[in-house]
Amino acid sequence: MKPIENHPAGIDLPHGRLNFPVFLPDATYGMVRSVDASDLESAGVQGLVMNTFHMMQKPGSLTVQSLGGIHKMSGWNRPIITDSGGFQAYSLIRENDKFGKMTDSGITIYPENSKRKLQLTPEKTVQLQMAFGTDIVICLDQCTHSDDSEAEQKLSVQRTVNWATRCKQEFLRLQKQMKKERIAPKIFAVIQGGGSFELRKQCIDALLEIGFDGFGFGGWPLDGEGNLLYEILQFTREQVPAEFPIHALGIGHPENVLRCIDLGYELFDCAMPTRDARHGRLYAFQEENPVLSGDWLTYRYIHDEKYIRSAQPVSPGCDCLTCRRYSLGYLRHLFKMNDTLFPRLATIHNIRILTRLTEILRERSYGG
Repeated sequence: MKPIENHPAGIDLPHGRLNFPVFLPDATYGMVRSVDASDLESAGVQGLVMNTFHMMQKPGSLTVQSLGGIHKMSGWNRPIITDSGGFQAYSLIRENDKFGKMTDSGITIYPENSKRKLQLTPEKTVQLQMAFGTDIVICLDQCTHSDDSEAEQKLSVQRTVNWATRCKQEFLRLQKQMKKERIAPKIFAVIQGGGSFELRKQCIDALLEIGFDGFGFGGWPLDGEGNLLYEILQFTREQVPAEFPIHALGIGHPENVLRCIDLGYELFDCAMPTRDARHGRLYAFQEENPVLSGDWLTYRYIHDEKYIRSAQPVSPGCDCLTCRRYSLGYLRHLFKMNDTLFPRLATIHNIRILTRLTEILRERSYGG
């Protein structure tokens, strides 16, 4: 894989540099389940993604600020991206419209078993993210599913652009009030438009005119059968000038990450690898030095009886703590005993497969 002309090799942020391509585990509520900051560092993690919508509820925005912001609270001193929460709010409302509504002013959420409502406006999402001490602010957007109607897609683009304008204005206002730092936080806007090439282009052009440090591919990245929306992902990357990084929001399956890196995407996040780990689905390279073509990825389903006496590591040549010290047989024993050590070791491993994948591609593209 050769570097794509004019594509950035990384981005400098207040809490360090992210070298591209990069996989960022989801630390939705301020933590990656079952592991701590040291585990993440040892697995080669460069940064995390936290969720504004969820953290404003648990532990609460005032609590986060009283604990010194998201970095100090979580013990993570490297970059953190905070998702605005637009996708999560959309998913909640799509499941049942009694949970909230979207209007031109923003998103209103009625949490289950709660009498109070939550207001998520473009200005508030930026205020929360800046108060949390994020490295990259992500604008509030109105998410859609690829199967939604053209009218819904048009409304999504219209609101996403309008909200991005308001987010950028609030971001600049707050920046003026901040103590001048050597490196300032960045702001990314999200590109909507569903499966329409025309609407994607319309959204991109409008966001480029407003001006942002980078972008996110918004909306559901998979079709109804779980297949990657390859053509629309390719088109979106081609329409954004190469010097702007794009975050493939929610994409984290190793094979999809590889395909999107080939398209020129730089940042990835997803909860699937860590969720799979906790449920006993472990990723493995077929070879010690994978060529990343053909049948290069496989899975170890840890409940399988064939691993009872296996003294082999999960993945050949893997340098994670789990593979260096423990066998598949021992991991299966921990899983069957429902011991809390299993999700920790499994999570460390699956994360390392993703960070190793991006390291291999980084070495091939930029020489390190």
